[in-house]
Parts: sequence; structure tokens; C-alpha cells
Amino acid sequence: MTTKYPYLRQDFLASIVVFLVAVPLCVGVAVASGVPAELGLVTGIVGGLVTGFLPGSSLQVSGPAAGLTVLVFEAVSEFGVGTLGVIVLMAGLLQLAMGFLKIGRWFRAISVSVVEGMLCGIGLVIIAGQIYAAAGLKAPSTGIGKIAGLPGAFADALGSTEALASLAIGAGTIAVIVLWKKLPKAVQSVPGALAAVVLATVASLAFGLPVATVTVEGLFGVIQVPGPGAFGELATPAIWGTIVAFALIASAESLFSAAAVDRLHDGPRTEYNKEMVAQGVGNTVCGLLGALPMTAVIVRSSANVNAGAKTKASRVLHGAWLLLFAAALPSALALVPIPALAGILVHAGWKLIPFRQISALWRSHRGEALILVVTAVSIVAVNMFEGVLIGLALSVVKTAWEASHLKTEVVDKGAGPIQVHLSGNATFLRLPKILDSLEALPQDRPVELDLSGLHHLDHACRTALENWAERHSAVGTEPVRVTAA
Repeated sequence: MTTKYPYLRQDFLASIVVFLVAVPLCVGVAVASGVPAELGLVTGIVGGLVTGFLPGSSLQVSGPAAGLTVLVFEAVSEFGVGTLGVIVLMAGLLQLAMGFLKIGRWFRAISVSVVEGMLCGIGLVIIAGQIYAAAGLKAPSTGIGKIAGLPGAFADALGSTEALASLAIGAGTIAVIVLWKKLPKAVQSVPGALAAVVLATVASLAFGLPVATVTVEGLFGVIQVPGPGAFGELATPAIWGTIVAFALIASAESLFSAAAVDRLHDGPRTEYNKEMVAQGVGNTVCGLLGALPMTAVIVRSSANVNAGAKTKASRVLHGAWLLLFAAALPSALALVPIPALAGILVHAGWKLIPFRQISALWRSHRGEALILVVTAVSIVAVNMFEGVLIGLALSVVKTAWEASHLKTEVVDKGAGPIQVHLSGNATFLRLPKILDSLEALPQDRPVELDLSGLHHLDHACRTALENWAERHSAVGTEPVRVTAA
């Protein structure tokens, strides 16, 4: 057993931590999406037991994602919960097609600064949102709203015995997780998050604290296989826009997450096309069960890596725990205080913020540091998908600016021809600067234009230089002598 499964112990313990992180995410995303909480658990179970078995990204964990919450809510409002399964099913089939067409590998081009910014932004949103959950308060819907409303939330909590008790459980959970690493190695064999939840549960029961607990009813009663009527909705053109949006956003979030997870561990790298197929299979199954759409979730994935997972066994086992507790032991899950789970998520969010990378980038590459910060702020201000797109756009602009770097050197010895040396990359972006320098040269002097130092000369620049040379030579001076690039 040890030889065949050398990392079974590490994966087993990591799976429990991921399970504890997954429960509030599954329930919270489902409620925010306007569907029964159990549907979120169904998607989490499929993410573990179906997608978890498939190749792609070995340590990435899938389930219902906050990034699709608004889209799901709008789809349910417009088409109904019964049609949600058909939408998710078709989105899954579309993902499968994209995976087989090898579109996934294009996501490998994502900038490191954008990935770090994505982690930072998500970490900030999670911390802000879960502070409300720890206090037993309702969080605002937007990232900016969550952060801006924190002072008011703390003020409200100070005037409520229930909120203070709830905050105490959340803060105690975080304290146990942090201090657990300072205990002897033998004690640390039990995951700190598990110990924190057990202690929080015991404390809330022993002292009769008025804190909210996880509420889960029957799983199988909410599973709704799409019927003929739901498939008939596919004749409505509007539904296809929603299907394409589901497929593209779910794929982008999953593969952006994969790039981020690869930065967190030294194990096997993600095979992007296979991961796209795995996500497609998962969403196809979720659609057949009438559940929420699935993406890879960076919070669970980072918790999985930080808990010491080594293989995909940890994510499969986390799906098994979700199934066991949600289907067979919901009463045991109902003992767990919600602020304790919020504390685990606050700690996980804090671990996502790359403090060292930000300071290191600021010292050496301020442009990259700016991209990181803008990506993080955009995710907080808008959402993950659009925030990452803003970061990628900024990376492209920065790369284009650097690629168009050009040095113009004019040497005038007072007599003889004026020498102009161009070096670097002459692109249309630098054309105004080049022409300003050349047109400022005296019209009555011969010019030698040296282009041998150019690494690249695009068509627009070449044409403009040829036209300038003709104009300069037409006023009675010697023809411009050009040394070719």
C-alpha cells in the first residue's frame, strides 16, 4: 500500500482541509446564484469524483465558482432552474470541443504578473467577503462594496452580542490555524484547519454560543434531470448567448487558475488541453444532474497545495467527503459553525496575496509591479474574468511599448555629411519620433542614414523613411545615403 500510494497520508489530510474550504463555497455560491444550496454541493461532488479523476492539472480542485454567480442568477431568472441543466450541459459539450481542438494551450501565454495580480485580487475579495460571514452579516454583492462596507460592518458587530460571538469563533479559528504550525511535528500531523473547526464546534456547543451553522437538507431531492421541455428552450436564440458565455468564462477561469496553481507548487505542470476536456466532462455531468456550472477554483486549489497534497487523490477524496456528509451525514455537517469556515477562508485568502513578489517586482521591474496591482484592483472593482482581461491588455501594451524601443543618434561634425544612427526596433509606434528627428535636419546638408543597428524595421517605417529620403534629396543636396538594416 505504501509503495503503490506513497503520498496517501498527505493527500488524505489535504482532502479534509479542501473539504472544509469547499463546504461554505458550495453553499454560498448556490445561494448567491438563486438556486437551492444542495445544487452547489452536487457540483462540488462532481468536481471531486468526476473531474478529479481526469488528467490535466493534478492539484487543481473544481466546483461551483463565485465568478459565474451573476451569470447563473440572470440565467435562472430568465430561463428558470429547470433549464439551467441544459445550459450547463451544452456549455460542457462546447468546452469538450474546444479541448479536442487544442484551444486550451493558448492560455499558457498568461503573464506571471497577471497571475500574481489575480491571486492578490481574489485573496482581497475573499478576505473582505468572509469577514461579513464571520460576523453573521450579509455581505455586499460587489468587491468594492465589500471593502468599503467593512467599517460599518464592524460598527454593527460591536453593538450585537451574536455578531461578537460569531466574530470570536472566526478569529479563534484563524488563531488556531496560525499557531498550529508552531506546535510539535507529531501534533501537526492533524491539519490545523481540521483542528480549528473541531475546536470551534466544541466551543460553540459547550458554551451555547448563538452562531449560525451549516444547513444542508436532502441532496437527491434537488437533482433535476433536464426534460424535453428544457431542451425545447434551445430553439430560443437568446439561450445560446448564455451557453457561449458560460463556456468561455468557465474555461478562462479554470485555465487562468491552472496557471496560478502551477506557480504554487513544483509538481507536474498543467496540460491545458486535457484540463479543458476535464472541465467539459465535469460540466456535462453537472448539466445532466441539473446542477450549477463548474470551474477550477483557486481558493480550493491553493488550500490543496498549502495542505501538502501531492496527487489528484486529494481532490477525489474531497469529493467523497462532500458526498458522505451532504448525503449520509447532514446532521453532522449541521454542527459546524459558519464563522469557523469563514475563518478558514480568510486564512486561505491571506495566503493568496503575494507580498514578497510585489515588493521584489517593485524593486526590479516597476512596470510588472504596476500590472500586478492594476489586475488585483480590477478584480476587486469588477470581477475575476474582466480583471484578468484588463491585466492581459496592460501586459500586451507594455510588451508593445518595449518592443518598439528605439534609439536615434545624430552625429554632426560641422563639416561633411550628418550621420544618423537608428538602433533597436523601428515600428509604427515610434514613427512620429523618427520623422521629427529627421525632418529637423538641415535641408542643405548631405545625410548618411545608418539602419544597420535595427533589429526590426516594419513596413510602415520603411516606407516613411524612403519617402523622407526622396524629399530631402529633392532640394538640391546630395542623395541621402542609406546603410540597410
